[in-house]
Amino acid sequence: MRVLLVVYDNDSYISWFPQGLGYIAAVLVKAGYAVEIYNQDQHHYPDAHLTQYLNKNKFDMIGISVIAGYYQYRKLLKLSEAINKSHQRPFYIIGGHGPSPEPEYFLKKTKADVAVIGEGEITMLNLLKALENHEALTSVKGIAFKDNNKIVINERQPLIEDINTIPFPAYELFPINYYRLLRMPHTTNRDFVMPLLSGRGCLFHCNFCYRLDEGFRPRSNEAIIEEIKFLKADYGITFIAFSDELLMSSIARTTALCEDFLKADLNIKWDCNGRLNFAKPEMLRLMKKAGCVFINYGIEAMDDQILKNMKKALTTKQIMEGITATLEAGISPGFNIIFGNIGENKKTLNKGVEFLLKYDDGSQLRTIRPVTPYPGSPLYYYAIEQGLLADCEDFYENKHLNSDLLAINFTDMDNEEFHKGLLEANTRLIKNYFANKSAAVLNQAQKLYLGKDSNFRGFRQS
Repeated sequence: MRVLLVVYDNDSYISWFPQGLGYIAAVLVKAGYAVEIYNQDQHHYPDAHLTQYLNKNKFDMIGISVIAGYYQYRKLLKLSEAINKSHQRPFYIIGGHGPSPEPEYFLKKTKADVAVIGEGEITMLNLLKALENHEALTSVKGIAFKDNNKIVINERQPLIEDINTIPFPAYELFPINYYRLLRMPHTTNRDFVMPLLSGRGCLFHCNFCYRLDEGFRPRSNEAIIEEIKFLKADYGITFIAFSDELLMSSIARTTALCEDFLKADLNIKWDCNGRLNFAKPEMLRLMKKAGCVFINYGIEAMDDQILKNMKKALTTKQIMEGITATLEAGISPGFNIIFGNIGENKKTLNKGVEFLLKYDDGSQLRTIRPVTPYPGSPLYYYAIEQGLLADCEDFYENKHLNSDLLAINFTDMDNEEFHKGLLEANTRLIKNYFANKSAAVLNQAQKLYLGKDSNFRGFRQS
């Protein structure tokens, strides 16, 4: 069976390595399937190119995975149209965070044959085996499919308990020389970057977050180190971007991982997603010693009641102490704040702005976005219960038109007042960022001309 996996174009100059498809490709190759990758992201092919490609090349199955964003939704519809126009249309499978919570809607919109729900490695293998053996799709757990113009949603596939059994992504099928040019905070022009998963899932239950699966399943430290060594040796990777939801799942786990990094003498820079309630000075110093240069924190709000409303399991005291400890350890913190959750107002928005202005170290431009109740999240179902949202179609076709615009208004502010508030907040943040950048460049000029800095190599933007 010949399989084509499509990496869609998200209009980035350098795209993020598609880890989900990388894992799917790896298990299919291991099972003996012929897998090919269609890299629309690298080549920026027009969508019609996929139709032409399918007309010229015969595949038995085609698969696309997307997250739940407005851009990805519309991209999926366009690519689906291109696939469905093909004279040799393959069996069409969709998956990922986008279709999983609402497979019936996505199957109707895309005209795909099957939607994979949740974790896909075992499900995809079972699905392809069922297709090869002409078995009923009702026997395959973890999928939804069309049957005589009706949508059938099967029982979920149990999670893979030991994720160390999953092979590394099929890096050899992808243009790694392209993906490794990704830039992250504190990368230099000599760094080559690759994302890597240290685990799957999260132990927390924020109301705005759609989590594919329950619980947290870490990979072993040995498996993580083995993959890092492989990426260094085969692709010259010097910087690892840990892409899982929460590498800092506990102090004990993070400490043990860093200690093993040091024992392995990896000599590599890395960043990760973290929790500020775990950001303790001793652990952060160890993370710095082990190569960590940046921790991306989900702060979300700087008001204790709003944090409770969103079930963040975090306090403003923990946030401030954690950020201070991170900066003192010599690690740059990433600040993520959203606005518009239940109970928010202009005062809570201003608290977020003041916090960002106080602690910003200039490593990234940070703006505040409105909260978006993605399908599958508790906030999504709350919006439906409150009559603020009709259904999935209403979300994607009418409400979620851009991640920086209001989708659902959970505040007492009207929509115009809401957007004006965000404009004022982000104007302050943007002006502050570029004022700091301007001061840094002018300081560079002063060192050049007054200090005769011979190491200067031109005024450059990175």
